[in-house]
Amino acid sequence: MPDAALGIRARDRLRGHADRALSFEQEGAAGVKEQGATGSGQARLSDRLLIRWLAQRVRVSALISEPEPRMQGLYARGKQMLAGNFLLAGDLIESPGRVPFSATSTRAQEALHGFDWLDHLATVGDRAARDLAQRAVDDWITTYGRGAGPGWAPGTVGRRVLRWVAHAVFLMQGMDGAAQHRFLRALTVQAAYLERRAGRAAPGLARIEAHAGLLYAMLALEGMADRVGPASAALHRAAAAQIEADGGIATRNPEDLLGVFELLVWAAQALADRNLRVGDGLLALLDRMARALRCLRHADGGLARFHGGGRGQEGALASALALQGGLGQAQAMPAVNLTMGYARLAAGRSTVIIDAAPPPLAAAAGRAHASTLAFELTSNRRPLIVSCGDGASFGAEWHRASRATASHSTLAFEGYSSARFATQAKARLQLADGPRQVGVEFRNAPHARVVALRHDGYITSHGLEHLRYLDLSSDGRILQGEDMIVAASKAEKRRFDEVLARSSGAGVAFALRFHLHPDAEPSLDMNGTAVSVALPSGEIWVLRADGQMLALAPSVYLEKGRLKPRASQQIVLSSRANAYTTQINWSLAKAQETPIALRDLAQDNPLAVPRL
Repeated sequence: MPDAALGIRARDRLRGHADRALSFEQEGAAGVKEQGATGSGQARLSDRLLIRWLAQRVRVSALISEPEPRMQGLYARGKQMLAGNFLLAGDLIESPGRVPFSATSTRAQEALHGFDWLDHLATVGDRAARDLAQRAVDDWITTYGRGAGPGWAPGTVGRRVLRWVAHAVFLMQGMDGAAQHRFLRALTVQAAYLERRAGRAAPGLARIEAHAGLLYAMLALEGMADRVGPASAALHRAAAAQIEADGGIATRNPEDLLGVFELLVWAAQALADRNLRVGDGLLALLDRMARALRCLRHADGGLARFHGGGRGQEGALASALALQGGLGQAQAMPAVNLTMGYARLAAGRSTVIIDAAPPPLAAAAGRAHASTLAFELTSNRRPLIVSCGDGASFGAEWHRASRATASHSTLAFEGYSSARFATQAKARLQLADGPRQVGVEFRNAPHARVVALRHDGYITSHGLEHLRYLDLSSDGRILQGEDMIVAASKAEKRRFDEVLARSSGAGVAFALRFHLHPDAEPSLDMNGTAVSVALPSGEIWVLRADGQMLALAPSVYLEKGRLKPRASQQIVLSSRANAYTTQINWSLAKAQETPIALRDLAQDNPLAVPRL
């Protein structure tokens, strides 16, 4: 980057200042841990003292390079901000002419202090957008730049530094020398803070954000060339410690995996752009993650929505995979149909993704869903069978309801989930118990993709095990399913008899649920023995169940970035278990009149942004 473009040159370097050990830090900060998954909590006393010390001693370092902005902003969202409407973590905040850092919602604070919204303003890119962004940066430095308030946990700082560095030219254009000096000083202080605190970020996405932000800063600031290697190595170590052998992460959240993958790819590309070597270990790690993400990707390019994850921003996964493919010679890794606890069936234009593992109680008890053996089905670029999604952005009640088994497309007993919530008031949103044993077996079939699954989540409550068999035809036009609940051992039969006795012989009520995407239009056919579902593409799918009556019931589609849940419908097959073995066979198939090579010409919202 030309020096004239920024209008300022370093008087001194950061090197040496951030290396000094402070006695208060050594004594009082050894146990500092980041608060929350993304870490927007108040800075602890030792952090505030460290930040103030750094602010007094570090000298401004010029920006000598700017990694290309890889973040994908939304033009329409940026225009909404210019109109004074900020949609943050499901909250609509009206703040004409100012970014509302004073928001009280924890989730809104995370979004505000991480500066994710800056991507949208940079996408607009005009004078008004730049003025709003510059006012916001100045407001933040004035109010929070010395360690006050939220936003000083390492993950949040890393996310903020990433945006400040990536959008530096946009932010600094038109600034006078004093304003540029103020901005660069704040950036330098945060870089020095990350050198000390990145390794203490919360495990998962937050820790990768902290190390990626540090690497971006070291690449961009003058005089930091000898710090790039250690920062890159620390990022690789942090990622390697959290990415499992199959390329997944312990939280089993597909969208979080994409977030980690994007950060690592951006960091690797930033190194390559500076003609610096990208280590073979990091490239191999990216290869594994890419293979896992392809397994979790539906036919329309979106991710499976399980355990708090959404579909991902439109085009984000494809862009990250394309960038990763250009980094160097990728290892030849065959496609997989089981990764991170998810099984995938794909044929023709259809994909089926199934939650085939216990919920991540140890890694993410506060976000995990009771969704074992639930599946999603997408045909071409149209989601058909879905999960309700994650309701965290709509409040605690929606969050809890969205995590119940009944909010997923699987079998659930009336009033029960396959995993249970903790009873303590302070841990009421923690999943404390769930299936211990989950089996998955792919079976060879000449004209189908077949998987057999089972879980023991209902043995304690009902003495019954759930078995599910899914068979996707080789052309992707027919999905056949068998759901069976079985009491096998003597102890299980005794437990089932106890539960059955409480029903006075009426049987134990359960239901199979098939939640539909809001764009799918269902209708009952053949006196309730079949349901036809029309997609915007013109495809028609028909669900039938042997000897069973079907019903339509209201459902919701919980979509991140919206103010309210979207209304949708679900197909419900209700029944009762009266014996040690109960089996239901069903099929979901394209109607015969649906062409094999249907051209999907229906247009989506051209703004590609959720409506307010």
